[in-house]
Amino acid sequence: MKSTTKRTQKDYSIAFKLGVVEQVERGELTYKQAQDKYGIQGCSTVLTWLRKHGRLDWSKGTPIFLTQGFAMAKSQLPQTPEQRIKALEKELADSQLKAQFFEAVVNVLETDYGVRITKKQKEQLSNKKP
Repeated sequence: MKSTTKRTQKDYSIAFKLGVVEQVERGELTYKQAQDKYGIQGCSTVLTWLRKHGRLDWSKGTPIFLTQGFAMAKSQLPQTPEQRIKALEKELADSQLKAQFFEAVVNVLETDYGVRITKKQKEQLSNKKP
């Protein structure tokens, strides 16, 4: 929903600026969409807020996904500890699912085809070394 009233610079509290910056960095809006949505008049006002209050690296100029969309945004943003934990939990769940699949394949190979697949024990490996 587009705001119908234009704001003046006096209206921008630090909480408002941080909220806009967070929305842009999370990929919910581009900086231009944020500018339109909140009636921010200055062309570069949101970019200035992003440089000043954001978490992105601006040393090489404007991060390209801020102007071209957010296909790459989520992989480039630093993660909060909660986001990192969630990502690691997903990776763990995926790994457990893969392990169950491979165990099922080994069981099928053993029961249906008589193929025995086992890991070599450390003792067997150490006995075979010269």
